[in-house]
Amino acid sequence: MTTLPLVIRPETSRDNDAIERLHERAFGPGRYARTAFRLREGVRHLPDLSFTALVGTLLVGSIRVSPARAGATPLLVLGPLTVDPAFGSRGIGGALMRASLDAARAGGHGLVILVGDAPYYARFGFRVLPPRKLTLPGPVDPGRFLGLELREGALAETGGSVVGGSA
Repeated sequence: MTTLPLVIRPETSRDNDAIERLHERAFGPGRYARTAFRLREGVRHLPDLSFTALVGTLLVGSIRVSPARAGATPLLVLGPLTVDPAFGSRGIGGALMRASLDAARAGGHGLVILVGDAPYYARFGFRVLPPRKLTLPGPVDPGRFLGLELREGALAETGGSVVGGSA
């Protein structure tokens, strides 16, 4: 973990502007063209699964989770996970991931997907999804399309095109 005086707490509506500035610094304007962003576009993230990291009063990290579905089967889309570059490599991303995944498990959710770096997310249990099991609304490197079963058998119950939002 980190030696910073870090506080992980649920995201509030007051955090929106700071999170948007954080996303801009971390991802730049090209983030709007990415498939993962397009999947979340127009879909409100879930406040009970979205968290922020603060050092003092400074927001230094954020994780958001949005609802999605493949056919009638609900699932979660994790992302973006963002840490201020000045606070990288201090365990903040891991703390945010654990808070969000613990809340998703406690909420009875079955499957979480994301587009991201497989070696980083593997430590949380994410694995590359089987080819053509799920498809996203745009191009994605198959080696970066990852999933995590929060409930055994959830992936087997899910297939097809993923769309943002709940049923």
